[in-house]
Amino acid sequence: MKLINKPSQLRSLLSLFCSILLLLELAFVAAEDPYRFFDWTITYGDIYPLGVKQQGILINGQFPGPEIYSVTNDNLIINVHNNLTEPFLLSWNGVQQRRNSYQDGVYGTTCPIPPGKNFTYTLQVKDQIGSFFYFPSLAFHKAAGGFGAIKILSRPRIPVPFPDPAGDFSLLIGDWYQINHKKLQSVLDFGHRLPFPQAVLINGRPSGTTFTVEQGKTYRLRISNVGLQNTLNFRIQGHDMKLVEVEGTHTIQTTYSSLDVHVGQSYSVLITVDQAPKDYYIVVSTRFTNKILTSTAILHYSNSQQSVFGPIPSGPTTQIDWSIKQARSIRTNLTASGPRPNPQGSYHYGLINISRTITLVSSTAQVNKKQRYAVNSVSFTPADTPLKLADYFNIGGIFQVGSIPDSPSGRPMYLDTSVMGADFRAFVEVVFQNHENIIQSWHIDGYSFWVVGMDGGVWTPNSRNQYNLRDAVSRSTTQVYPKSWTAIYMALDNVGMWNMRSEFWARQYLGQQFYLRVYSPVGSIRDEYPIPKNALLCGKAAGRTTR
Repeated sequence: MKLINKPSQLRSLLSLFCSILLLLELAFVAAEDPYRFFDWTITYGDIYPLGVKQQGILINGQFPGPEIYSVTNDNLIINVHNNLTEPFLLSWNGVQQRRNSYQDGVYGTTCPIPPGKNFTYTLQVKDQIGSFFYFPSLAFHKAAGGFGAIKILSRPRIPVPFPDPAGDFSLLIGDWYQINHKKLQSVLDFGHRLPFPQAVLINGRPSGTTFTVEQGKTYRLRISNVGLQNTLNFRIQGHDMKLVEVEGTHTIQTTYSSLDVHVGQSYSVLITVDQAPKDYYIVVSTRFTNKILTSTAILHYSNSQQSVFGPIPSGPTTQIDWSIKQARSIRTNLTASGPRPNPQGSYHYGLINISRTITLVSSTAQVNKKQRYAVNSVSFTPADTPLKLADYFNIGGIFQVGSIPDSPSGRPMYLDTSVMGADFRAFVEVVFQNHENIIQSWHIDGYSFWVVGMDGGVWTPNSRNQYNLRDAVSRSTTQVYPKSWTAIYMALDNVGMWNMRSEFWARQYLGQQFYLRVYSPVGSIRDEYPIPKNALLCGKAAGRTTR
């Protein structure tokens, strides 16, 4: 081998090496996914959704908060300034945080933002499309606002199974209390149940919100139930709705006159405004309640010759069979592309062997003379340190993997920081069993799953005979009907610490949640990103360094 011994040769080689590095860096930058930057200030402010002054949580002075518009694989840089008088966190319902549960924004993964401080979330909507929302996850902040819509559009070259709509509207619907959120929290802290809500809101108002459309055109409506406990029925006077997407999955395009939207769920529908040129009611009302709360908005034709009039169109009230039939009719469009160009049906979930069955049974009881809720007899209590940070720093005494069993234990309800362990790349079946007389709604952070079956009664292995193993809808929030079960399949392909919770916010607050620790022993960035450099450190993680 000939050695380089002349300075000129060495300089030339170094110059070439630097040029190669520069070209590689430029190529990396050119190939990197786009960035979108947001700067949000969180404050208390006066809001008047029910005509009287309330203390609301505003984002940049807005209630509801600003909409996040993005495209598949975008990097979202969201700088959140907490100007409240207490700690604050935002979570991102349905955004999967691939390999990055540190950014999930729930107390089990992320330290709260202290008053007067800021934190910058770095999210990537990796391999996702669809309709989602964000919300404040601590205390009972969700009852004061702080929520907003998230739109993730397909990349330009990825085919979408319907023409571009003339407009794209977000509708945040939810039940609402006139009672201050801190008083609601105090009711729960003293061991009591919450009263029935006072109203239902559409984009922060019980009535008067107007959506202007042009006759003859088709529009997309993204509907998210950001409320605290109630299923809501959504309908539009004189107009049918064509369902096209559910929480990131393009669906078979079935037409409905009304749609049940359970707490935490999101739907996209298309409406064609082809009726007489006037104004029409958009109606949202509670389901499965003795007292029916109703809210309205206005679908306003731009050439309207008449305001809304007459009775508000009625909808279903307590009919459970009607809702189950509708839920079973919502299925995946197997030929449509998802976030990637390959068809959604190219992943044959029904042909994969189940490696584990997890049965989750909810319950309600008094513990220490206070109202609590549980999963498999365990009522979750938060630790003084986020579980993900305790796991990363190997801090003992915070939680124990396996502190919640895979199936009901039969024990009386007890308190614990419940964490269930799971293996990376396992394929699991989860059965939600509801022995109560209320409808429930369950969400899993970090994942979407296939809703393969639901029915009345008690689940048994024979219930698998009625599973949909071909085109079940894939989503992140599912309902469980009274005295019924719902079964899901889930591929555990996302390492991290993930919250599994009731979307009934009082139940979640009083223990009906736990964390699923999806673990890979490899410790590679191919499986999980390292802790963010700017991660807030609190509890027993305070004073340590990130990287």
